[in-house]
Amino acid sequence: MRSSCVLLTALVALAAYYIYIPLPSSVSDPWKLMLLDATFRSAQQVSNLIHYLGLSHHLLVLNFIIISFGKKSAWSSAQVKVTDTDFDGVEVRVFEGSAKPEEPLKRSVVYIHGGGWALASAKIRYYDELCKAMAEELNAVIVSIEYRLVPKVYFPAQIHDVIRATKYFLQPEVLHKYSVDPGRIGVSGDSAGGNLAAALGQQFNQDANLKNKLKVQALIYPVLQALDFNTPSYQQNVNTPILPRYVMVKYWVDYFHGNYDFVQAMIVNNHTSLDVEEAAALRAHLNWTSLLPASITKNYKPVMQTTGNTRIVQEIPQLLDARSAPLIADQKVLRHLPKTYILTCEHDVLRDDGIMYAKRLESAGVEVTLDHFEDGFHGCMIFTSWPTNFSVGIRTRNSYIKWLDQNL
Repeated sequence: MRSSCVLLTALVALAAYYIYIPLPSSVSDPWKLMLLDATFRSAQQVSNLIHYLGLSHHLLVLNFIIISFGKKSAWSSAQVKVTDTDFDGVEVRVFEGSAKPEEPLKRSVVYIHGGGWALASAKIRYYDELCKAMAEELNAVIVSIEYRLVPKVYFPAQIHDVIRATKYFLQPEVLHKYSVDPGRIGVSGDSAGGNLAAALGQQFNQDANLKNKLKVQALIYPVLQALDFNTPSYQQNVNTPILPRYVMVKYWVDYFHGNYDFVQAMIVNNHTSLDVEEAAALRAHLNWTSLLPASITKNYKPVMQTTGNTRIVQEIPQLLDARSAPLIADQKVLRHLPKTYILTCEHDVLRDDGIMYAKRLESAGVEVTLDHFEDGFHGCMIFTSWPTNFSVGIRTRNSYIKWLDQNL
């Protein structure tokens, strides 16, 4: 009996040690976040072990785990019709809300899910519930794109998928089929999906052949650049759930099918050191000492290496491509972008990407709403139902949908 109690105590202590991580007191529901993060870390460790044994790619395993626990069939309700189809060969899930009696044509949002360009799905519960809520509350048509993922495809295949599906949707006959107003269509996405939404917005802005232009873009804690992994938010949240800096850098390397040997060098900005000539002209576009307010920069110092690893950019030139890093686009590209909503969270390595993009868009004359949540963490907006319901998740979702309702 005594030995059983000792063993149980030891196991409880080990579990507590694994789950507990120091978190700021201001973060939403800290203990629940620790449990969520521990669950995700466990799945990552299982997938890494299987990868190490040579049985499968770690991202395929991790995504299998995520989808196995959360995939949801296309289930319609009295308020929202849900169907799975494809737009020009790209799978989509379409959510059709009810039309308002006084408005026979509905507004619409093209939604792009997050997951580091490698994980999740338009068909998992979190995104299904989000898009269904958007369709119902906005009386709108939501097109959630099931773009292809790493490691089956790499940059820029994901961008091609979302552009192809969106262009198909914007055809007059398709809009007519879904009773959508061509003047009230927006694009939106979270995290890597926010990256793809921003890239799509910039590509459409430069396409003279497009008759139907996007009315708004709504970017949720978007990832927008891979040149500086030492912005104040990267330094402040280096080990913060759900997206530590090391994991974000690995997602970038995976997206470009790059070499993992470069990860540690990229973490200290060796890929954009002063001797990397290709990066020189782009640094001004994300000079956070001028783009961020003093309340954000605080006492953080820029990390600028004099000598780095010029081989990284030579082997992964995609790092400096505005299609992968919309924050580094020229001002002339930003000038005619649609009205923009950017949601950022304090406890997120990507916080400053969003804030800097908002500043650059404002400087280009774009109307921008920056919606910042002091207790938010990366990914929080999709966590609104039990057992992963967070108070900040509900508030961010409500704020996001409210903005769309007022501006779309």
